[in-house]
Amino acid sequence: MELLRTPDERFANLPDYPFAPHYLDVDGVRLHYVAEGPGAASPVLLLHGEPSWSFLYRKMIPILAGRGQRVIAPDLVGFGRSDKPTAREDYTYQRHVDWIRGLIIGLDLRHITLVCQDWGGLIGLRLAAEHEDRFDRIVAANTFLPTGDAPLGAAFRRWQRFSQDTPIFDVGKIITGGCESELKSEIVAAYTAPFPHDTYLVGARQFPLLVPTTPDDPAAEPNRRAWDVLRRWQKPFLTAFSDKDLITRGADRVLQQEIPGAQGQPHTTITNAGHFLQEDKGQELAAVVLDFIARTSM
Repeated sequence: MELLRTPDERFANLPDYPFAPHYLDVDGVRLHYVAEGPGAASPVLLLHGEPSWSFLYRKMIPILAGRGQRVIAPDLVGFGRSDKPTAREDYTYQRHVDWIRGLIIGLDLRHITLVCQDWGGLIGLRLAAEHEDRFDRIVAANTFLPTGDAPLGAAFRRWQRFSQDTPIFDVGKIITGGCESELKSEIVAAYTAPFPHDTYLVGARQFPLLVPTTPDDPAAEPNRRAWDVLRRWQKPFLTAFSDKDLITRGADRVLQQEIPGAQGQPHTTITNAGHFLQEDKGQELAAVVLDFIARTSM
């Protein structure tokens, strides 16, 4: 597998992102993660999606760590400071799951509070179902776990077509379009920092094609098995969706109805926030996570 590694200088002096880099080798691929807060505390695992990286969680990390939480925020392979395979076929749904599984096992994370958005949920919900003993609770934000047995909606299909047809995959423009707030130029530049050239964008281009949209997709059956577990999931499960995200709209109701651990939880809708609600309302989402941990740790 041929890998690219974004030069370190691309990550120098990013706004509100002072976190020291940490790295773990997973099957020959270097995976980057942020680690903040007391090492002995139970971890809050923050999983981002497409086409962002751990920079998306920069508003939440110090709030969570400041309240005594151990925060682990990895960059998915192909994003951020993690290695970037150069061939599309090197990116599969299963490999993304296995790479983050490698992080969880490599760091021996237990009693995890999972916070997942976008592809962070497609990966994180699979892993929670496959490693129930390592997870204590889940916060799902603008995400779902598709099996290909039901259509994903017009908004997703438009995004999938755009991701393949657009001649320029402008990460900064995509992030901006998924936010309700106006992003400063230095914030937009930080989101594009991992991708100095189109050759670094192979994973970002491939991601939308990995979402299972047909029942015979390679990821469909593993996701069905994960749903079998989630439909028996008794541990605390919270949805914290935003009100302006067209792609995942309505998925929160399905999660609430299907997952037993979601019953009686203080599900919330974060207002005036788009798909990237961590960017629009990161402080508010952090407060929701802290309240949920406090409520369910008693």
